[in-house]
Amino acid sequence: MRKVSVVGGVTSEFRKETDRDITHIALESTIKLLKDTGFPRNLIDAVIVSSCSSDQYLSSVISEMIGIRPKISHRIDNLCNSGTNAIISAYSYISSGLCDCALIIGVEKSNTSGKILSNDFSRGQYNLPIFWGAIFKKIHMKRYGSTEEQICQIPVNNYLKAKNNKNAFNRSKSVNLEQVLNSRVLVEPLKLLECCSICEGSSSILLIADEKFSFFKSKISSNKRNCELIPVVIKGIGQQTNCASFSNAITDIFAQSSARMAAQQAYKMAGISPKDVDIAEIHDAFSILEILGYEDLGFVKKGEGGTFVYQNKISINSRGGIIGCGHPIGVTGIAQTVEIFEQLSGKNIHNLKLNRSPHVGLVHNLAAAGTSGTVLIMEG
Repeated sequence: MRKVSVVGGVTSEFRKETDRDITHIALESTIKLLKDTGFPRNLIDAVIVSSCSSDQYLSSVISEMIGIRPKISHRIDNLCNSGTNAIISAYSYISSGLCDCALIIGVEKSNTSGKILSNDFSRGQYNLPIFWGAIFKKIHMKRYGSTEEQICQIPVNNYLKAKNNKNAFNRSKSVNLEQVLNSRVLVEPLKLLECCSICEGSSSILLIADEKFSFFKSKISSNKRNCELIPVVIKGIGQQTNCASFSNAITDIFAQSSARMAAQQAYKMAGISPKDVDIAEIHDAFSILEILGYEDLGFVKKGEGGTFVYQNKISINSRGGIIGCGHPIGVTGIAQTVEIFEQLSGKNIHNLKLNRSPHVGLVHNLAAAGTSGTVLIMEG
């Protein structure tokens, strides 16, 4: 199997619903990525689009618009971890030798059909994600003693970090703990400021076969001297889907969750342990999910996630997380990966409270009540 690296990534500004066409939203990050890297379009042999929209043939339409004729072209949707699923597919194509370079584009509109899992009848009338977020929070507080103050500190942390991210949906907002604690209860005990904002945007990332790095670098036009490819290796991948229905997710989420299993796979493949991770993007669509992430990723034991909120050993959600950045559903996993790439490549060092340069980064991306989980490990 060939080694695979990320050599470029761009995330566009996340916005409220606009009248822009979904393809033009996709082009915002894609064209900037191609300009920044100077990568020859004729050498991109796979284009994969991540989106939960109902728009058809997106990958081929976008490829034509940007002048690419890929060998492989398709769309992937898997709700909130569509982006990391697309990255894993691209990784597999490159690693196996089916292609040498893949462009992965995440794009979403705010009114995407992916907001509701309409065929999960186990949810009954409670078919919005906020209901399972509320149940997870209630269970964790009762079973492990995590407090409102601990859980509500997560939005405080992530809103603060989002202020330094020009693309974040909530970059102009600041909240303190008292405001989070006193914000309107949406579904007991989950409050308004503990929840992410659905929005629109795009994020694009470029993967190549490591063995082709020198070749690709030499092919960048001489008149693009300011363009640079910086390889960040994908060292480990974990992917696990335990079920699709809400009822089964509740049974498994605190015992053997999909994210916990995916993390174990990724650590084994990368040959590292949780203590080696310097920086992590954790899926925090609701505040409690970040606490569950600490535990599933092995940063702390089960039940100790509440106290880990105040730690400073690992840089977590440096871009502002999903709560701070917003959640364009099919884009999130790619935007998380772009953030880790930028931090490990030295292109972006905001919000890192480390006494060293980060070396190992991790992406944690969930879908549908945690029924599906993805973990990526990258090394700079």
